[in-house]
Amino acid sequence: MAVLITRPGEQGQALCQLLNTAGTSAFYLPLLKITSGKDFYNAKKELADVDIVIAVSPNAVTFTQQALSGIWPRKSTYIAVGHKTAHALSKHNQQNVHYPDVSDSEHLLELKQLSKVNGKKIIILRGNGGRELIRNTLLARGAQVSYLEIYRRENITFDADIETVSWKNNRIKQIVITSLGQLNHFVSQLSQTQKNWVVTLQLFVPSQRIATEAKQLGFLDVITTSSASNKDLLAALKPK
Repeated sequence: MAVLITRPGEQGQALCQLLNTAGTSAFYLPLLKITSGKDFYNAKKELADVDIVIAVSPNAVTFTQQALSGIWPRKSTYIAVGHKTAHALSKHNQQNVHYPDVSDSEHLLELKQLSKVNGKKIIILRGNGGRELIRNTLLARGAQVSYLEIYRRENITFDADIETVSWKNNRIKQIVITSLGQLNHFVSQLSQTQKNWVVTLQLFVPSQRIATEAKQLGFLDVITTSSASNKDLLAALKPK
């Protein structure tokens, strides 16, 4: 039995290596490539006078670190969506970073640092799209909220005719997909016949929101890991 890893970049490659080391065959099919976003060169100016900075992913932290040349504003309050993002952010800006115990938008919005934000200026570091719930909720609480598209996700197409044959030959039984956008892109590449087979595989996703969408797309066995960290994904994928 083997697992197909679709998360992009170093995180996906690292997860494959961890699984192979643990004795589980892992195959890598990144669905995205990550590049600098349209606001990359404006980051220093935009972040100069901000009350709260919210980072939604390690990629958001990495690209902002590059854009700022490592010099982060000292007066802002920093918040991250999850532990891994918070660790990366704290490592780079050398400041305290707040984050929820559960890595999703809903739990982030429950943080006390975001409970009274009327009139405060908030910037969300993100890619091209996503996290509308955070913005809309904070706007409703009276904050001034802007996105900073610091990086950009671009879908990678694949030849489903070739890949599905390979997956069957390699006895792929599990798939890891870590975002809703990647899930929809993945399914869009498949013919109906290919999809009919793929939805019988066990799918691992980091949140209930993605799990709900996956079931609506026809997936029969969806496991929610409650986190997109490689540690939690590895724990969920290890044979019990």
